[in-house]
Amino acid sequence: MNNSAKNSNAENSTQANSEGVSDAVKKTPKKKNIKRGPGRRAQEARRQFLRSVVLTAGVTSISLLGFMPIPSEGKRQKLRPPGALSEEQYLSSCIKCGQCVQVCPVNAVKLDDMDTGFGLGTAYIDAREQACDFSCDGLQCVLACPTGSLTHTLDYTHDTRMGFAVLDKPKLCLAVAGKGFKGQARGPDHEGLLRYEEIDRWNPILLKDHPYDVEICDLCVQACPIEQRYNQCKDGKFPSGDENQCPPERAIGLELIEEKNGVKHMKPVIYDGCVGCGVCEMICPTAEPSIIIDYDKLTKRPLSEQYLTKSKKGGH
Repeated sequence: MNNSAKNSNAENSTQANSEGVSDAVKKTPKKKNIKRGPGRRAQEARRQFLRSVVLTAGVTSISLLGFMPIPSEGKRQKLRPPGALSEEQYLSSCIKCGQCVQVCPVNAVKLDDMDTGFGLGTAYIDAREQACDFSCDGLQCVLACPTGSLTHTLDYTHDTRMGFAVLDKPKLCLAVAGKGFKGQARGPDHEGLLRYEEIDRWNPILLKDHPYDVEICDLCVQACPIEQRYNQCKDGKFPSGDENQCPPERAIGLELIEEKNGVKHMKPVIYDGCVGCGVCEMICPTAEPSIIIDYDKLTKRPLSEQYLTKSKKGGH
C-alpha cells in the first residue's frame, strides 16, 4: 500500500473516532442542577417561627380584649393576696412563680388561668372558696414573693389592704332577719380551712369540722381574724407577745339598727379596721353570701407609723 493510501485510511479512521466521541458526548446525559429543599433543622425552625407568630398574634388579640395581664384602668380584677401593689404595678411585676401559693397554710392563694379571666398566671384569692385567715401570722406569701409584687413593707396584718367587706345582700342576712344558725356553716361538702384559737393556735382545721349554734347569726364577726386579734389585745393578750401586732380598730360587729319604719334588728357593720381578708364571705352560711369583699374598695384608716417609716426607707 502506498503512502497516500495509508494517509487516507488514517484520516478516515481519525474522523470516525472523532465522530464516535462526538456522538458519545451527545448521547451522555448532562447532570441536572437539583435544587434541594431546606433541611430538617431549617424546617423545624420555620415551623417554630410560624407557631410563634400565631401565638403572638393570639396573645396580642386576647390582651386587647383584657384577658391578659395588661394594665388597664387600674381597678383590681380579683382579690389579691396580702401586700399586693396597685393592680397595674402588680400585674407588671408579678413573675407568676407560684411561691406564694406554696407557702399559704390554708391554700387560699391560686394562680389565674386563661379560662378564669384577667391576669394569666398571677396570684389571686377566691374568698368564697377559701379566704386568707392570717393563720401564718408572719404573712408567708409576702416573705416568699421574690419581686415585691406583694410588698415587703408589710409586716402586720392590720396594714394589709386587700379590699373591704360590704353587706351586699342584707335581705338574705340571717342576723338582719333575726335568725340564728345551727350546724356546719357551709355544709358537709365545703373544704375551706379556718384557724380556731380555742382549738389550735397554729393549725387550721376544716370549717365543716367546727359546727355552730347561735341564737342570732354572727359567724362573720366570730370568725374575723382582725376582730379576734383586736379583742385579744383589748384583754392584754398580745399576739406572740408583740403589741405591734394589735389592730388599732375593730373590723366588724353586730349593731342594733332601727329602720325608718321603726323596726329594730341586728345588722353586721363594717368598721375601718377591715382589711378585706374574705373570711366573712367564706363563712357566711346563706346560699349566696350576704356579705362579700369589694376588692376595689379599701379602708380609709391611715397605715401604721411602722409601715410608713419602713416605706420611706425604701421598702417595696
